[in-house]
Amino acid sequence: MIVSIEYLYWLAGLVLAITALLTFADREHPRRFSTGLFWLLYAAVFLIGDRLPPAAVGIGAVVMALIAGFGGVGHGKHDTLPEEERRASARRLGNKLFVPALLIPLVTVIGTVLFKDVKIAGIPLLDPKNVTFVSLGIGCLISLGVVCWLTRDSVAQGVRESRRLTESLGWALVLPQMLAMLGLVFADAGVGKAVAHLTTAYINMDYKLVAVVVYCVGMALFTVIMGNGFAAFPVMTGGVGVPILIGMFHGNPAVMAAIGMFSGYCGTLMTPMAANFNIVPAALLELEDKNAVIRAQVPTALAILAANIALLYFLM
Repeated sequence: MIVSIEYLYWLAGLVLAITALLTFADREHPRRFSTGLFWLLYAAVFLIGDRLPPAAVGIGAVVMALIAGFGGVGHGKHDTLPEEERRASARRLGNKLFVPALLIPLVTVIGTVLFKDVKIAGIPLLDPKNVTFVSLGIGCLISLGVVCWLTRDSVAQGVRESRRLTESLGWALVLPQMLAMLGLVFADAGVGKAVAHLTTAYINMDYKLVAVVVYCVGMALFTVIMGNGFAAFPVMTGGVGVPILIGMFHGNPAVMAAIGMFSGYCGTLMTPMAANFNIVPAALLELEDKNAVIRAQVPTALAILAANIALLYFLM
């Protein structure tokens, strides 16, 4: 392949490494050494993670967790333009400000749909296994170029802004990647079998409605705990979905899987563990209440969860 997703990993690692070096060099940063080490370890995962022994990566993850747990990830003071200058710049650019943001999904769709089968000299142009992600990365790079052209600013300024946003998000930036692997860990540890044993031992699963409620609510609760519906799915489907909803009540596997995942997404709306959905927006908007996004979403999540229970009961 010509454009591999590995190149995007290297680019992400490079940006994080620059963030770490800038943090080390910032003498006014209250926790520059611990914060710099945190981002440097994270950068190493992208740059050389596939060349490191799994144990070394695991140790690095534990060190990052300890740094974050003891409050070692902080943010320094970043120079920004005065508010009046920012407002003047926004008025000058007007709706052109939306062009870079809209380019990212546009390029992603174009790359995914039109360039997925393109080959040059028999070599795929884009990574066949990761066409969407590669297209997304290319869209971000094109968007960066357009931003620099519109604002007449440099890539270096973009890197400085990247550091500011990275430090604003803090350790929550790492959480989605950590949680993405949690489902596999739980599955290998036999959590699904433990859930099956507990539910059948203490809950009367002879009633279809009870089984449906346990599955849907369990998907939501495990997602709240793990912050990721994909991590919760193998646990609840292996423990309740397959042996009970399909095995006992002969349910439709496709319907069970689709509504089960949708129930997990209800849990995503209600947990700070889903950092990229709930904590990151609050940090980017600089909201005083870090749980403001979750509070606004809880009524919708509960209503959709109730609808999912009804749908699964009647359609399964």
